[in-house]
Amino acid sequence: MNWKKLLALCTVLVPTLGQLNQTQYDVIVIGGGPSGLSAASGLSRVLRKVALFDSGEYRNNPTRHMHDVIGSDHVVPAEFRAKAREQISFYNVTTFIDAKVTSLKATGNGSFTATVENGTTFSARKVILGSGLKDDLPAVPGLREAFGKGIYWCPWCDGFEHRDQPLGVLGNLSDAYDSVRELHPTLNQDIRVFSNGTNNTAQWDRLAQKNPNWQAVFKAYNVTINDKAIANITRVQNGNETQDKALRKEFDKFRVYFTDGSYEERGPFMTNYGTSQASKLPQQLGVKFIGGKIDTSTNAGLRTSVKGVWGVGDANSDNSTNVPHGMASGKRAAVYCHVELATEEIALIGSNSTAKRGLAEPRAVEREMGSDVEDLYNGLRLK
Repeated sequence: MNWKKLLALCTVLVPTLGQLNQTQYDVIVIGGGPSGLSAASGLSRVLRKVALFDSGEYRNNPTRHMHDVIGSDHVVPAEFRAKAREQISFYNVTTFIDAKVTSLKATGNGSFTATVENGTTFSARKVILGSGLKDDLPAVPGLREAFGKGIYWCPWCDGFEHRDQPLGVLGNLSDAYDSVRELHPTLNQDIRVFSNGTNNTAQWDRLAQKNPNWQAVFKAYNVTINDKAIANITRVQNGNETQDKALRKEFDKFRVYFTDGSYEERGPFMTNYGTSQASKLPQQLGVKFIGGKIDTSTNAGLRTSVKGVWGVGDANSDNSTNVPHGMASGKRAAVYCHVELATEEIALIGSNSTAKRGLAEPRAVEREMGSDVEDLYNGLRLK
């Protein structure tokens, strides 16, 4: 990058920036999880003023450790977030606001306002939604208390720590096939499905759509089914206390009580339950949804249907829900958001001689800034 040209560009921009809508920040980021933190990091690296709102609610907060995050494998989620904040704070442009946003609105003049619970309002030119998902667990006593600690939903997140143990699968019978496919034979060979009254014709039909030979698969893998109605799940051993740290194994055990008075003991459990948006803020902004997720499939760079708004992390529609994905999506949105902001600033130069040299064109902006967008995301065309 030619820094002298960039400095000249910035000098030209100074008197024109006042023509933009006056806001306190460049970008409002909703969510203090991996996607929101990554977005704030990417924007901080190019010195954009960011207001990051953190409600203190995180989908992965119940889990003991975070996994499959290069450089931060087997790290406690709270420690990861604290370290990320520390690193982002070095750039001195992101403000962390530990409060829940109750109202998020477009002003009608191209900017946005976020109001927190105490009534304080903040304004910015753009919004990145990293507002996350929540797991819709059934009201089975003991399930939520153990969720993330021996009862988990993702083999990549917690499967390794519970490998080679007798494992139970919770959820509809038709969803159990996906768990069996992901777990057997590498992680768990002793698998029993607790289908809770869903072993019926409709579920069999759904299973046949996934694999007409599912019964042969269950037989070959010695997968058994208990369809009794579940009354509650009680922990009898805590893997946080009973573990092999050298081999990184956690030995959780549970007793499943059924409504007929009987019970069974199992080791860990993998679940197959649905999710929903953790926040109502995307709905307040009027973004489109697809399959219950913020639709980011139509516009480039994880933009939503609302101009100036991006959707990242678990909440968006690319159907990937893990920490590396959240971080990657946050970075992607940050790059596109910054270039869009820069393009708007360039457009104000008008007839200035610098603009006549082509700097008013989006592609010229990319060249002056080191072609970050082109380098990171080949084929980008600004809209």
